[in-house]
Amino acid sequence: MANVFAIHSIGASLVTYLKNAYPASLKTDHPCDFQLVSSGQLAGMKDDLDGVLSLFLYRVTANEHLRNARRGNDPQDVALPLSLDLHYLLSAWFLSALSEQTVLAWTMQQLHMRSVLDVSSLSPDAGWTAGDVVHMIPAELSNEDVMRIWDAVEPSYRLSVSYIARVVRIDATPQRPAPPVVATRLSFDLAGARP
Repeated sequence: MANVFAIHSIGASLVTYLKNAYPASLKTDHPCDFQLVSSGQLAGMKDDLDGVLSLFLYRVTANEHLRNARRGNDPQDVALPLSLDLHYLLSAWFLSALSEQTVLAWTMQQLHMRSVLDVSSLSPDAGWTAGDVVHMIPAELSNEDVMRIWDAVEPSYRLSVSYIARVVRIDATPQRPAPPVVATRLSFDLAGARP
């Protein structure tokens, strides 16, 4: 059962995976720090930043296909989980064109080869279960959408690619049981009643 930390867990898990998988042969010629950034951090990034690949969650949407769908083994009285799609923008922050393009290509290759995240590759803070899987799917952003994102933040445009993490399911918070109903029997005695 994934909890409210699921959204952060996806981004943090992707960054951890990329850091651990980045080969020594590339580290020497193209040093890179993979970072999960917030919109505030992205707006504060410097134009002369060198050696960073940022992972920025720019949009969260309800999954249109699983909006009201139950898991196969859920009883009918369990609340439906919240099904979300997470839209990420991966941006290369390098001064060298070779480093920028090489690191972005390597990152895309890794996400292509490992497009399914399961409980073994996700951070445990979200409480993932064995049945939880998230697919990383390349997304096509129109030029207008890309420009709107970069216009909204301070730094200049950076070479970027978009991915969707689909489907992140957050289970409903268990409700505390209501207090038991107390039944009282009342009886009326008509013997003392007035005529």
